[in-house]
Amino acid sequence: MKNSLNLNNGIKPLFIFSLPRSGSTLLQRILGSDEKIATTSEPWILLPYIYTLKSRGVYTAYWHKRSVMAIEDFCKELPNGQDDYLEEIQQLILRLYSKVAVNNQKSDAKYFLDKTPRYSIIAEDIIKLFPQAKFIFLWRQPLAVVSSILETWTQSTWNLYEWKIDLFEGLLNLLTTYQKYANQSYALCYENLLASPEQECQNLFNYLELPFNPEIVYSFNKLKLQGKMGDPTGIKEYTTINSSSLDKWKLSVVNPVRKLWYRRYLYWIGEENLSFMGYDFDELLQELNSIPVGIKNIYSDVSRMSYGLLYCALEPQSIKNKFKSFSNWSSIYPHM
Repeated sequence: MKNSLNLNNGIKPLFIFSLPRSGSTLLQRILGSDEKIATTSEPWILLPYIYTLKSRGVYTAYWHKRSVMAIEDFCKELPNGQDDYLEEIQQLILRLYSKVAVNNQKSDAKYFLDKTPRYSIIAEDIIKLFPQAKFIFLWRQPLAVVSSILETWTQSTWNLYEWKIDLFEGLLNLLTTYQKYANQSYALCYENLLASPEQECQNLFNYLELPFNPEIVYSFNKLKLQGKMGDPTGIKEYTTINSSSLDKWKLSVVNPVRKLWYRRYLYWIGEENLSFMGYDFDELLQELNSIPVGIKNIYSDVSRMSYGLLYCALEPQSIKNKFKSFSNWSSIYPHM
């Protein structure tokens, strides 16, 4: 595929790849405070375009698998096949990034920062689509990610089945992709960013080939990100950088069922992958084992874990939507 990134203002994409609840909004606000980096809440814009060539993972009224077959046939009629198709997607996205930058009074920006955590499942596709872009892999201690999901979106009610794709497929894909493209990417631990923000940002700006102004580390809270997606909780609660919350994840381990789940998740990730991310398996396991637990939420957790199995297998939201359409039988049809 052609590596053309030419646009009116020459803007380049900059991507943060991470799981949700990994500190990506904080990093986005720091970077977006620089005059050479434009950004907006969470675009999600690349997911549907990249999935036009993926037969797995999409169920639609128009029959997605057949759509992929048709697009593949269409691409065969293009002079350079799928390369031409992907290049047009690339140029479309670049034009849209550029328009947002101009609209946000950053027409001279060097980068447009796209921070969309669900990009974890298409990270390699994005790197192939934008080979000259910059890529930041942001890691956070995985048990803290799990805890933050529980505490942020359901006030400690078990809901991890809703984020299964992130915690499992997303994490595995990020690890595989970074190992493959480490030489053209930058890796950063959230904990290190909190502990030494100026030093970590200085290193990051060196990677971006931009001058670093330490002031942005302390004035990031002035950047207001509009939009329904993102981290409204963090934006409201955190106006300064500090590491006082790093051990808060332990508070979510309130019963033996959760402790068992956390332990199994650590083993699933594995010692080698954890080390690759910058974390010590034995140390985390020891911390987890040392947490005293009671029976808080235990009955709720067990029932919601069981419900989660059915939720993933049967997708009740789809069934619910069909029931809503029963008054008009002609609108009930299979999604493929």
